[in-house]
Amino acid sequence: MNTYHFAAVIEKDRDGYYAFCPELQGCYTQGDTYEEVLGNIKDAIQLHIKDRIEDGEKILQPELVSLTSLEVVV
Repeated sequence: MNTYHFAAVIEKDRDGYYAFCPELQGCYTQGDTYEEVLGNIKDAIQLHIKDRIEDGEKILQPELVSLTSLEVVV
């Protein structure tokens, strides 16, 4: 078994929580609680990686992930 490290972005909205992995296109999920969406995104990442490995794709690890919050005035 290999260990991988990926970023997960988790957002709260009026319907619950939404999470996605920016390094894995199409890898996203939702949940009613923070704990639920955290577990769901881990599962989604695992499935995504397994599918890529089965398809013979390389799993590239990000060198640096930076997340910031910006204030934008329009």
